[in-house]
Amino acid sequence: MKRSILRTTTLFLPFLGLPAMAAADEARLAEIATFFSEANVIAGPDLVDCTLSGGAETTCFRITVAPTPPTHETGPWCPTNISDGPEAGGIWFYDGETVDVDGDFIANLATLYGDTNWQLFDQDTGDIRFTGTLEACEAAARPDVDPEYQNHCVQCLPEYMPDDASLTYVIPLEPVLSDTPARTNQAGSGIAFNGGRLDGPAPVDAILGAYTIAAFDDCGGHVNPHVGYHYHAVTDCLDESPNSSGPITTEEITATGQGPQIGIAMDGFQIFGHHMADGSDPVGLDACNGHASDDLDYHYHAGAAGSNAILGCLTAQTGCTLADPNGTCDASQRPRRP
Repeated sequence: MKRSILRTTTLFLPFLGLPAMAAADEARLAEIATFFSEANVIAGPDLVDCTLSGGAETTCFRITVAPTPPTHETGPWCPTNISDGPEAGGIWFYDGETVDVDGDFIANLATLYGDTNWQLFDQDTGDIRFTGTLEACEAAARPDVDPEYQNHCVQCLPEYMPDDASLTYVIPLEPVLSDTPARTNQAGSGIAFNGGRLDGPAPVDAILGAYTIAAFDDCGGHVNPHVGYHYHAVTDCLDESPNSSGPITTEEITATGQGPQIGIAMDGFQIFGHHMADGSDPVGLDACNGHASDDLDYHYHAGAAGSNAILGCLTAQTGCTLADPNGTCDASQRPRRP
C-alpha cells in the first residue's frame, strides 16, 4: 500500500456521514499545524471555503505567517568591495548553477556576460554600488528598474518590511487535479515548513537587462517590499524540517526514501527536497518536478538550486496568497497568463 505522508485522503462513505469527514479534516489540520510548528505563525491554520484556480469549490487550510523565516539567518546579499570574499555576499544563478556573489564575481561581470556595459563598482576604490535604503530598494527591485539604479547590486533588507507584515496562504486541503498545469510565476510554488514563501522563477532576464544583480543569500532567498523574504532556490538550509518529531517520522522517511518534506505546494501536494534520502536524484519526474513512487502518492521534489525553478509547474488547481488575512480566496478570478 502506498503511503501518503502528511495527507489524509477523505473518501465519501455514506454510512459514516459528514461528522466523520469533518473529523478527518480536523485531523489533517492538526498535522498541518505540527508541520508549520517552526514558522512565525500569526494566525491559523484553520479551515475555510475557497475557490481554486480552475473554478473548483472546496475546503482549504488558511495560515498567516510573518514573511521572515525564524529557522536561519537571512543575508548577506551584496559585497561592498571587489576585494571581499564569498562570506560577504550571497549567490546568483549562472549557467544552471549557483555561484558566489563575491568581489571577484562583481569585478568580472563584463567578462561573464560578454558586455562591457557592466560596471557595478568604482574602478578607483573597488567599492561596489548597492541599494542601501528602502527607497533604493523600491526603485530597483521591480521589472522596470529606475535608471538611477542600473549597474547596482540590488538588496532589500528584512528591516525594510513593516513590523506587522504578513502573508496569508490559502491552500486546498486535498489537491484537485487540473486539466492544464499552471505556471508558478503567478501563484508561486508553495510555502516552506518555516513559513518562507517558495516562489516561482526569478525574472533573471529583466534583472540582467538592467545591469543589476538581485543576489540571493546562501539559503536561496532575498527580500522584496511586497512579499518580504522568499526563496527562489532550495539549498541545504531547508534540510532540517520538523519531520523527525512531527507527523512524518524518521521511519517513514527511511521507508519511502524521499527524504524530509520541506513544504506544501500551492495546489496542496507535498514538496520534498531536491535529493532522495540516500542523496541520489529522484527518477521519473514530470515537467512539474513531480512523480509518484512505489511507496508514496504523487508529490514534488524541489529543482536543483541553480535551476531557477523550485517547481516546474503545478499539476493541480491552486489556492491563493493574500495580503489581507481575512480575504476570500477565489483563485479563478486571477488573470491567466499565456
